[in-house]
Amino acid sequence: MKFDGTRRYVATDDLKVAVNAAITLSRPLLIKGEPGTGKTALALEVADALGVPIIEWHIKSTTKAHQGLYEYDAVSRLRDSQLGDARVHDIKNYIKRGKLWEAFDKDVRPVLLIDEIDKADIEFPNDLLQELDRMEFFVYETGETIKARNRPIVIITSNNEKELPDAFLRRCFFHYIKFPDDETMRAIVEVHFPGLKGRLVAEAMRIFYDIRDVPGLKKKPSTSELLDWLKLLLNEDVQPETLRETDSRKLIPPLAGALLKNEQDIHLFERIAFMARRKGE
Repeated sequence: MKFDGTRRYVATDDLKVAVNAAITLSRPLLIKGEPGTGKTALALEVADALGVPIIEWHIKSTTKAHQGLYEYDAVSRLRDSQLGDARVHDIKNYIKRGKLWEAFDKDVRPVLLIDEIDKADIEFPNDLLQELDRMEFFVYETGETIKARNRPIVIITSNNEKELPDAFLRRCFFHYIKFPDDETMRAIVEVHFPGLKGRLVAEAMRIFYDIRDVPGLKKKPSTSELLDWLKLLLNEDVQPETLRETDSRKLIPPLAGALLKNEQDIHLFERIAFMARRKGE
């Protein structure tokens, strides 16, 4: 199995190396990077490129590690016993398989995405150490051991909201997706908007990177937000000349709500525009 990128996903050479190293080592691939840099999409594209199933486990703040293995619904079993339901005699009827169990049960080697692992409790990664290492777990209610038929390709994403335990990190192959440079970003734009007018792309990207460079910005716009903005510019038929506007009263670009996502950053740009007007008076 080797990942060489896909038509829909621009993977840099170092990212391809990381994916293939994790596959060769049979280690989980831990991917970090700014939100919107394609961490989640990577798992989908790896599965597509290799022609294997994708199993997605999206982590929330309330997610517990055991939910990835299985859950035993004791309440439903108690209710069914009171109602005289025959299903109550087989405890397996009340075992709900988790995403790891689903991945372990595949006939072919699947991709297992554990998305935004840093959202969960700090103990969450440690609670999965043994299962990800041994590729098996024990179901206490039925007394059976579930072993992976084929070791899944595990891709774990993190937005770096909290530190992950050292013991967990030691078991992963790590890669940080750097924010795309100008050349890579143009390739990404070309994938999503083939043949888009060069002048519009050039002006939009100039503004986009200028915004990211503004000191004090609370949330820098991401790749996905640039793509959303370009889609809106095309829909509204905004011309490159409009984006090239140098009037200090129009420093905030058109449809800026696709790029600036909180009032603090909007106010920052309004103050910059105000200061620019004062200098021009």
